[in-house]
Amino acid sequence: MNKLSTWDILKSPVVTEKSVLLKEATSQEGDAQVLTFRVDRKAGKDEIRSAVEEIFGVKVAKIRTVNYEGKMKKRGRHEGRRASWKKAYVTLKAGEPMVDYAEAI
Repeated sequence: MNKLSTWDILKSPVVTEKSVLLKEATSQEGDAQVLTFRVDRKAGKDEIRSAVEEIFGVKVAKIRTVNYEGKMKKRGRHEGRRASWKKAYVTLKAGEPMVDYAEAI
C-alpha cells in the first residue's frame, strides 16, 4: 500500500453554508473550532489528524468522517456515476487560534 503524503490526504476545504456557519459559530463563542475538509477516501482518522496538525499548526481534539457515494447522472441515454468521496469534520482543541484556509497554502 502506498503511503499518502500530508498534502495528498487533505484534498480541499468544504466551503458550504453549513460548514461556514459551523466554523464561525464555534469560534465566536470561544468553544472549539470545527473545520470541514474533503479528504482522500483511504485516509484514516490518525492520518487526517497528523495532516491537519502539520499543515495548520494546531492541535486536534476529535475527527468525524462521512463517506459519500457518488450520485448517478444521466446525459441523454448514457448513464454514469460521479466519484465517491469522503468528508472529515475536524474539531480543534479549545483555545486554538482561528484558522483561515488560505493562510496554510
